[in-house]
Amino acid sequence: RRTAAELEEARQLQLSLLPSTLPKFEGLSIAAFMRPATEVGGDYYDFANGNDGSLTIAIGDATGHGLRAGSLVTATKSLFVAYADENDLGRMLSLTTRALKQLRLHRLYMALTVAKVDGGRLRIASAGMPPAFIYRSETKEIDEIVIRAMPLGSVVTFPYAEVDVALGPGDVVLLMSDGFPERMNAEREMPGFERAREVLAALGHLSAEEILDGFVRDGDDWAGDAPQNDDVTFVVVKVEAER
Repeated sequence: RRTAAELEEARQLQLSLLPSTLPKFEGLSIAAFMRPATEVGGDYYDFANGNDGSLTIAIGDATGHGLRAGSLVTATKSLFVAYADENDLGRMLSLTTRALKQLRLHRLYMALTVAKVDGGRLRIASAGMPPAFIYRSETKEIDEIVIRAMPLGSVVTFPYAEVDVALGPGDVVLLMSDGFPERMNAEREMPGFERAREVLAALGHLSAEEILDGFVRDGDDWAGDAPQNDDVTFVVVKVEAER
């Protein structure tokens, strides 16, 4: 009973680290979702409205699950709050990895993507996270942003860099952890990133909330009766057609 009570307290603490409300940002609609695989998961997402009028987004995945992963998420939340106004996203990741390394968490690492949306531009930097996908409303095609980099807390001197892309009316940005592409069904098959592209292409014309709901349903349909084997997290940002 004591162990169960402690796990429930840890779960409630982790949930309290997530935004209580989604940010209101002119010209954008935003949806987010996280469902841990165990009582205390290792996934995380967050938002910050910048002093310069930009919106900063974070989505991350800590090593493993349970209380150790939860402690890393807590530390990452604190660092995101501290560094969210940093304009250089590569520097933001470098500062974060240096701070995590100093905590001496011993083989605990944090994969993290940070992005800034400002006007019609998206700047994004990543540390060991899955690619970001962009649904292009004009062509109905999917762009994939792949950034290969070490997770935070591993190599202090890693040169994190950012990618800058334009966003048009109706475009959709999908950020996710690996819980969807690596979710197993009863035959231990995984949908992979190609299925994520297909789902986004089919749903990209819908609202951010409808796209999010579609991904959650598709993942559950794929898995069927198989237990969820990893935390599942999505952040969907859609540029409103009328700006």
